Amino acid sequence: MNGGNRQLPANVRLAAFDVDGVFTDGRFYLSDDGVETKAFSTQDGFGIKKLLAAKIHVAVISSRKSQAVAVRMSELGVRHVIQGASDKVAAFETILASLQLSADDCVYVGDDVPDLPVLKRAGFAIAVANAVDEVKKHCDITTRAAGGYGAVREVCELLLSACASHPPGSR
Repeated sequence: MNGGNRQLPANVRLAAFDVDGVFTDGRFYLSDDGVETKAFSTQDGFGIKKLLAAKIHVAVISSRKSQAVAVRMSELGVRHVIQGASDKVAAFETILASLQLSADDCVYVGDDVPDLPVLKRAGFAIAVANAVDEVKKHCDITTRAAGGYGAVREVCELLLSACASHPPGSR
């Protein structure tokens, strides 16, 4: 991880992610028939499964709607998926309320300007390596890996490491 001076807190209860540019490299493929496809990293998926096994909630918030995202998140066991979010902060607040968490209990991972309001609201903000500079300057840390190429896994490993340094009873 690069940038920022803050250390990831050990009490994180929710990891929330943007999709395009974070779980993916930001590109999507659109066929002549209008069918959209995306590429997801299996390593990122394994990281998500490890977070869920460690009892850290996972959410995705995307301003776009994609069946590929719905299918992939279902495969991974991610229950908190909000797509087509024109107001990402409102979506974030909905997830917080459903889990009875505060924003301080959460990290948010993003890459572009539409993520800024949530990045500023979350207790800890993470930019992926391919994020635009405007996002990076508002984040606590920036991953070494780019979105779609291991950034999600890097965040998962960092969270798991921070949590392991504090036993469950101390969180």
